[in-house]
Amino acid sequence: MTKENRIDRRFAQLRAEGRKALVTYIVAGDGGLGNTVPMMHQLVEAGSDLIELGVPFSDPMAEGPVIQKGHERALEHKSSLRKCLELVKEFRREDGETPVILMGYANPIEKMGAEQFADAARDAGVDGALTVDLPAEEAGPLNQLLGERGLRNIFLLTPTTSEERIGAITRLASGFVYYVSLKGVTGAGHLDLDSVRDNLARIRRHTDLPLCVGFGIKDGASARAVSEPGDGAVVGSVLVSTIGEARDAAEAKGKITSLVGEMRAALDA
Repeated sequence: MTKENRIDRRFAQLRAEGRKALVTYIVAGDGGLGNTVPMMHQLVEAGSDLIELGVPFSDPMAEGPVIQKGHERALEHKSSLRKCLELVKEFRREDGETPVILMGYANPIEKMGAEQFADAARDAGVDGALTVDLPAEEAGPLNQLLGERGLRNIFLLTPTTSEERIGAITRLASGFVYYVSLKGVTGAGHLDLDSVRDNLARIRRHTDLPLCVGFGIKDGASARAVSEPGDGAVVGSVLVSTIGEARDAAEAKGKITSLVGEMRAALDA
């Protein structure tokens, strides 16, 4: 393991305080490139512990219609992987503590070049990457490049991941593990809390990394419910939907503040 980074420090701090992590996701450039960094600061102010910044991509296969539309809106605003890195660098001018993870797909990284991406991410102040469509069997080279630069490589596990693959993936993972609570795409379905509990227990046999649960988290009650057997909740679709439906940046900011504040209060209750 390379040197400790912001993700490790944040989870250690939360553990020491007996609190659960609130991880929030927005798409870089959704609502306009000029509004992304103010929104990131607003998420932190409202109670977010870690930020996942979605890297817009033309074919975001794991996403439901809400986040797909967020990617489309961001691409209309000319957002890209390079723009994401610039936004993180801008965010770091005021916030040197909140962990930022880039969540996206392999194609933009391959287009930039994995080593150049790892260097640029480190230099911008990124703390980790979650590459949705990069299977464990092909993740070794990027894993090494990120690790050498003190960045964490976050992996997804699902209800259908086999015991063997849980072992293989958790051996590569660092920072935290993102458990997908539903079969399907982001924003889909209803939470099966018994399944979440059983699968987190299964994953826990393989790793001591924090376990955060996402997909299907819509409000304070669902955030609290999934975080109880794990270490935190990841919320995305409801935030991206709010940004998409808002008439302007001020309305989006107000509604996001209210939503995130409700979830923070529920997690801390």
